[in-house]
Amino acid sequence: MSRHTISKAKQLKIALLVESKKLNISQCASNLNISRNTVKRYARFYTSLFHSNSNDLLYTKKSLPTLKSRKHIIEKTIDLQNFLFELAQQEPECLSSAIIAWHRYLTVYTVGYKRSQFITIFNNWLKTHKHIIHKAWDVNFIPEEDLKTFRSWRNSLDRHRWELSVVITESYKSRPTAEIAEKIERSGNTLRDWINSYKKYGISGFEKKNHKTNPNILQLREEKKTNIIKLIHEPPKLHGINRTSWFLTDLAETYRKIYSTYISTSTISQYLKSEGYTYRKAKEVLTSPDPQFRKKMNEITDILKNLGTREKFFSIDEFGPFAVKIKGGRSLVQKGEIKTFPQIQKSKGFTICTAALELSSNQITHFYSTKKNTIEMIKLIKLLLSQYNTEEKLYLSWDAASWHSSKELNIFLDSINHEAYRKEYQTPIIALAPLPASAQFLNVIESVFSGLAKSVIHNSNYESLEECKEAISQYFTSRNEYFLLNPRKAGKKIWGKEIVPSVFKDSQNCKDPRFR
Repeated sequence: MSRHTISKAKQLKIALLVESKKLNISQCASNLNISRNTVKRYARFYTSLFHSNSNDLLYTKKSLPTLKSRKHIIEKTIDLQNFLFELAQQEPECLSSAIIAWHRYLTVYTVGYKRSQFITIFNNWLKTHKHIIHKAWDVNFIPEEDLKTFRSWRNSLDRHRWELSVVITESYKSRPTAEIAEKIERSGNTLRDWINSYKKYGISGFEKKNHKTNPNILQLREEKKTNIIKLIHEPPKLHGINRTSWFLTDLAETYRKIYSTYISTSTISQYLKSEGYTYRKAKEVLTSPDPQFRKKMNEITDILKNLGTREKFFSIDEFGPFAVKIKGGRSLVQKGEIKTFPQIQKSKGFTICTAALELSSNQITHFYSTKKNTIEMIKLIKLLLSQYNTEEKLYLSWDAASWHSSKELNIFLDSINHEAYRKEYQTPIIALAPLPASAQFLNVIESVFSGLAKSVIHNSNYESLEECKEAISQYFTSRNEYFLLNPRKAGKKIWGKEIVPSVFKDSQNCKDPRFR
C-alpha cells in the first residue's frame, strides 16, 4: 500500500463507484494505475462514510472527504514515542499503568490514539526501551535477608512461594512484566499487586492473614452440624435406605432430600470428627434401630416444649453394677512415672446406683440396690411421688430395658394413677415417655453418670462399699446444691466434668463408653 495519498480525481472516481455499487477492484486499479490494496483502502473508507450518512451525496473535488495518509500516522506514532520519553524523565510514576499513561497522553494530544492502539504501542515501546527506563512499579531494593528467603522459596515445592520469588527478583532485574507473567502463567495485574504489596509491606505482606468468619456462616455451619447429628441417630431404613448403618454418601443424599441443601461427604466427615465421632462409633453406638424412633422423639420433644410449671420430666437409668476395687484412669504423674493397678483383685463389694435426673431443675434423686428389676423401678417411682407430691404430673423417660415395661410395672402405674388413689394420697399423675430402643446416647442422665465416673470412680481405692456409696452420694448432693443456687433448665457442664450439658437434645451423645 502506498504511503502517500492519491490525487483527488482518483479518489472521486473510487467514491462514485462505491456510491453506485459498481466498483470492480481489479478493473479500477488497472484504470487508475494504482494497486488493488489502495483501491480497497479507499473503498472501505467511503463505504463506511456512506453508511454513516443516511442521505445519498454526490461529491465534487472540493467537497470530497479525503483519507489521511500514512505519513500522518507515522508522525502521530513519533509524537507518542517522544511523549513517552518525556514522561519517563519527568513523571515516571505515570508509566506504572498503560491506562494511566493513556489518560496523561490525552491531556497533551486531545486527538490521539484510542486506548487499544495506545496500549499496543506503549507495551512495544517498554520492551524496546527497557534498558533506558526503570518502570515505576518495579522493585528497586531487596534487603539481603529477603533475598535469602526468596532463594529458598524459589527452590521450594510450594508453587505460590516460587511464583512470588520469581516476580520480585525478576522485577528487581527490570525484566518486562509481560515476560514474567508468561513465565509464571499469571496476569499482569496480579504481578503488579504482588509487587506493590512487597514495596508497601515487605515480605510480611505475603503472610496469610487470619480472616474473621462471617457470624451468619458460623451459624449456618452449626445448624448443618446439628442436623447431621440428628440424622445419624435415626436408622437408615426410615429414609428408604436398605442398610443397617449410615454411609457418608447416604448421609449426603438424605440430607439433600430433607433440607434441600447440598452437603459433601468430606464436610459431613469433618463435622462428625469435630464432634468426637468416628465412623465405627456411628455404627455401634449412635444409631437406633427402633422403627418408631421419630414418633417417640417427637412425643418427648413436644412434652418438653409444653412442660407446665407444676410438671416435672425425669431422665432415669441405672449406673452399674460396679465392683469396689482399685480403679485405673487418667491422673497427673511426674515425667517417667507409670501408675499401675492389679489386674486381678478381690472385690470389696458391688452395687447399682439407680437415679432420676429432673431436667427443669437439674436435681438428682438416687438410691442403691443389688438388682435391676421391676421392684427397683417401683421403689424409685414411690420415692419420686413422695419427693414431688405437690406437682400435678411427673413424666418418666427411660430406655427400652425389659423391667421398664413389664406387666407388673404397668399394673402398679394403673393403680397409682387411679383417681381414688390420687385423692387419698394426694399424688401427681405418672406418665411415661420412653426413649427409642438402643438410644442410650439420648438419655440425659448418662451425661451425669459420665461426670460421676470421672470424678469419684476413676483412680479410686475405697476401703469399703459404704465409703464408695458415701462418695457418690456426696457428689450428687454437691451437684444438687449447685443447681439450687444456680437454677437453670438446661444446665451447663457441671464443673467441666459432664461431657454434654444436662439438657434433652436429639443431636447430642450423652453416653461416652470410655467413662462407664
